[in-house]
Formats: sequence, structure tokens, C-alpha cells
Amino acid sequence: MTALTNFWGNSPIFAVIKHLLAGLVVGSAITSTAFLPANAAVQNGLPIRWNTGGAVWSTNTKAMETFLETGEVTDRGLRGGLNLSGWSDEEVREGLTKSYDVDMVGLHRFLYSDEGVRFLKNQTTSYFPYHSKTEYSVQALRSAIIADARDGSISSAGIMANLPVDMRLADFCGTYTGAQNVCAEGQCQGEAQCTSLLSWYVFLPACVQANQVRQPVAEVRRTVAPAPTPMPQPQIIRGLW
Repeated sequence: MTALTNFWGNSPIFAVIKHLLAGLVVGSAITSTAFLPANAAVQNGLPIRWNTGGAVWSTNTKAMETFLETGEVTDRGLRGGLNLSGWSDEEVREGLTKSYDVDMVGLHRFLYSDEGVRFLKNQTTSYFPYHSKTEYSVQALRSAIIADARDGSISSAGIMANLPVDMRLADFCGTYTGAQNVCAEGQCQGEAQCTSLLSWYVFLPACVQANQVRQPVAEVRRTVAPAPTPMPQPQIIRGLW
């Protein structure tokens, strides 16, 4: 670029060349970003940033993957979350990896309906994007659910892996309690199972599956063909002799 400057000086042609080069650089940056995987932010991100208790601790994606694949707990925040879940480690692991079949059309209809938006707001009372808090909590959770449903099924682990941003569990400023509204009323027992984040994750996909708007099944009526008209019997003509 210095050599070009010395050669062309401040000529109009050089100004055009600089403009084109700048456009190429910006275009290549946009192109490379556009082809990143949808969940790239979470692959090296923080699906759970614990803002509860006496300290802040972040559990990264790798720690969650290790737990889901092997059952080994390598993260102190995850260890604390499991202890407070109301379930055993194996029960949480089994619940997070269990898959539920969903219909993509029915899922969209529910999650974008007024009822669905109320559901998503209720499900993100204390768990929401780290920076924007509840402003985009509905959009964040909804996008993760839909992204995981591309293969016709969803799971807690899949939803977590498709979160578009870092998420926090908040308990501060007297505004957020750190408690989640576990959607399965009557299925959880005790405060831990009915309010903890990991218990909430265990029940979430089943609740989404149950609330999806199913396509009405057209009633197929069996048509009974009318009985065939009996053929007239041939007349027997008797001879006159």
C-alpha cells in the first residue's frame, strides 16, 4: 500500500483503488462470518454462568459435554448445580440426554403464538442472556429450541448446545431470585426439583413437546359401495308344442 501511495500520490485513480481494496477486505470478513456454524458462539462459550451464591462461576461447553458423555464432573459450578438439582448425577445426565420427537410446524406455531411467548417468558425468569438479560430471553431460548428441532427431535442437551449467546442464572439486586419455573407441575418434588436450573432443563423438552400445536387429522370416512342391482333372471320360454 505504501508503494502504491508513493506511485499514485493523491490521484483520483488511487482513491478508487483504495476504496475497492477496503470493500474486498470487508466483504471477505462478512463472508467468513456468514459461514460459521449457527452455534459457534456456544461451542467455545458459556451456557451457564452461575450468578448465585457468594461468587460468580462459569461452566463452559466442554465441561457439560464431558459430563453428558462420561458422567465425569470436571467443573465446580456444575458440581454445585448438580448438588442443588434435587436429583442424582445419573438422573440429571439421563434427563438431559433424553430426546423427544417434535413436529417442526407445530413447534413453530406454539413458540410464536401468544401462548408460546408467555411460556418462554415464564421459563426464563432467572436464566437469560448474560448481557441483555430478559430483553432477548424469549428469542434466545426459542432459537435454541428450533435449531435443535431440525432433525425432528429435541433434548435438553441439544437445546443447551444451540444457545446463540452465553446464558446466566441470576440471583442479585433483589430482582432475580435464581429460581426457575419448572414447567412440569406435579412431576417435581421439593424446592430443589421444582426451582433448580438443571431440573428445569430436564423437564423443558417434554413440556415443549406437549405444547406444540399438532396438525388436525382429517377424518377419513369409509364409503360403502351400494349393493349391486341384481341381474334379471333369464326368462324361460316354453315351446308351444
